[in-house]
Order: sequence, then structure tokens, then C-alpha cells
Amino acid sequence: MNNTVETENVCGLKREDFQTTIHGKKTDLFILKNKEGNEVAITNYGGALVAIMVPDKNGKLANVIQGHDNIQDVINSPEPYLSRLIGRFGNRIAKGKFTLHGKEYFVPVNNGPNALHGGIKGFNDRVWDPEVMNDHTLVLHYIAAYGEEGYSGELKTTVVYTWTDDNELHIDYLACTNKKTIINLTSHGYFSLAGIANPTPTIDNLVCQINADFYLPIDNTSIPTGEIRFVAGTPFDFRTPKPMGQDIDADNEQIKNGAGYDHCYVLNKKEEGVLSFAAKIMEPVSGRTMEVYTTEPGVQLYSDNWADGYKGQHGATFPRRSAVCFECQHFPDSPNRPYFPSVVLDPGEQYKQRTIYRFGVEK
Repeated sequence: MNNTVETENVCGLKREDFQTTIHGKKTDLFILKNKEGNEVAITNYGGALVAIMVPDKNGKLANVIQGHDNIQDVINSPEPYLSRLIGRFGNRIAKGKFTLHGKEYFVPVNNGPNALHGGIKGFNDRVWDPEVMNDHTLVLHYIAAYGEEGYSGELKTTVVYTWTDDNELHIDYLACTNKKTIINLTSHGYFSLAGIANPTPTIDNLVCQINADFYLPIDNTSIPTGEIRFVAGTPFDFRTPKPMGQDIDADNEQIKNGAGYDHCYVLNKKEEGVLSFAAKIMEPVSGRTMEVYTTEPGVQLYSDNWADGYKGQHGATFPRRSAVCFECQHFPDSPNRPYFPSVVLDPGEQYKQRTIYRFGVEK
């Protein structure tokens, strides 16, 4: 990839608009292309995805992920997790505390009474070190210092973005630590398959399927109650495809607790850690589809319940429920739930996971 010259791109983003220096580290824009001429644009600030340009059923390209068109708007976004990488611990930890190896740890509380998405300054707010491999692969590196945001161990993290000729965005995560720690990495993509616009259309008519028989109910602070509940007979049943808006405002305690969907699904897995189908959405007007595959045990379905119409890229606006997130991850509050899949990483072990977002069309 030639990143020394401004090359033509279909997303309309300018590299110089993403260049600044923060604490001695340079931010930049990286555009991955495939042979179909489709693009993914990423900045190394928070690993934010700022464009995914894919065609509709008539071949018309649009950006299907919410983002900003310059680095200052990325940094100052009203949505600090907008399509960015999340770490060291994605999702919530009850009251910001957990016990590891007999020692109690306290991490910053930044979401009501709980810790969310790694703390006050998580991986979403860090400048990652970029390494351009070729025109369709970008590698990002970040070393979280011992004690950063209250977590134990120095954590060396690598995230690899690969954009294939089949319009698949692969995100591979690797990490290692020098001291026992906890880890739960994810990408917080805000997907709008209709294409971002002013205003970006609601997700109500998106047809959604999730490969999960169970989900995790939450309390009124969005912490899992500890129960693992059948989706059958509830608004959370997406085993058969249905419109997202069908039950999003149902008279249901769990829907009220999440202000819509903001729940972790327990994915149906034949074995732990295997790459398998997690979810699919289809946008009926454009015909665009997105399938999600992951090695992770869970996926957090978030229906963008708190957006207020703030401004995004190229004059687009992002109203409430104009995006949907599929955050592939381990379960929320896992450090405090010994029977949830373990999020502990020991020295000498390698943390490894893969998530794939596959874009297509149905005519």
C-alpha cells in the first residue's frame, strides 16, 4: 500500500484530515482495498473503523459504518466507542472490582456504578502503532502498561485488520502478559447497512438472526444477574430471522433494563474457541447483508439506544437506533462469575481470537 501519496479512494476521506500528533505519537488514515474496488478505512487512533464501502443490490457503494471524517471529531466524538477497538476489558465489571489470584483489584467506575470498556482511557482512546503489510492488511500494536486503568500486568496487544476480495473484514486479536491479568477485547462497530445519511435510517426494518438459544439477563445497571436464560418466548429470540424493531420496545423488564437491546448472547458452539456463525442482518431496501463469525463465546447485541442525532462523516447524522453493534466477546462481568468462560490470561499464554464481518447482497 502506498501511503506516502494521496491516492484516489471511494470513501472520500482525506489522509491529511486524520494526521496529528498526540503525546509524541502520530495518527493517520489507512485505506484497505480489494480487487472489487471496495474499501475499509481505519485510523490508528483507537483503531477506529471510519468507513466500510460496499455495494447494494444495484452496485451502488455506500459507507455502512458510523464514523467521523477528521481526527479531531474522532477524538471528541459524542460516542467515545464509535466503531473503535475496546480493551483491556470490554463491557462491564460490576462496581469496578474483582478478585484475581486472591488479590482484590479496583478499576475506574465510568458507567453508573460500574466499569465499562476498559476504563476512563481505554484502548479506544489510545494511539496504536501501525504497520502496513500490504494494500489489504493493517496491523496495529499497543502496549498497555502495568497498572494502566488499574489492571495488573503489562499487556502487549496486536490487532490485524484484513479486507478480503470477498468483502470480508477479518479482525484478529493477539495478546500476551507478564503477570496474571484479565482480558476481553472487541470491536465496537456501529453498522448502518442502509448507508450513513442525514439522517441515517433507523435499524427497525433490519432483518436480524442470532445463532443463540440463550442470553444473559441484566439488572437495571446493565450487569448480568448471573442467570443464563432461554430466548424462547422472549423479545430476545432471533433464532429465526425477524425485524429488529419488532420487539425492541416490548413491555418486558429486560428490554426496559437495556433501553432496547444491550444484552450478551451465549452463542451456540460445538466446541470452545471454534470459528462459527454468530449473526446475520439484512437491510431490505438496499439488499445489503452482513454475517458475523467469531471464535468468541458471546456477542453483545447493542441497538444504539442512546444516540441523539449527533453529526458524523460528510454531514451524516446519527439518530437513536440508527446503527446496530455485534460486539464479539467474552461475557460481561466474567471476573465475578466463575462459571462464565474464563477471561484470565497467564504469563506464557497467548490470547487469540478472530471475528469476521462478511458483507454481501440479496436481490
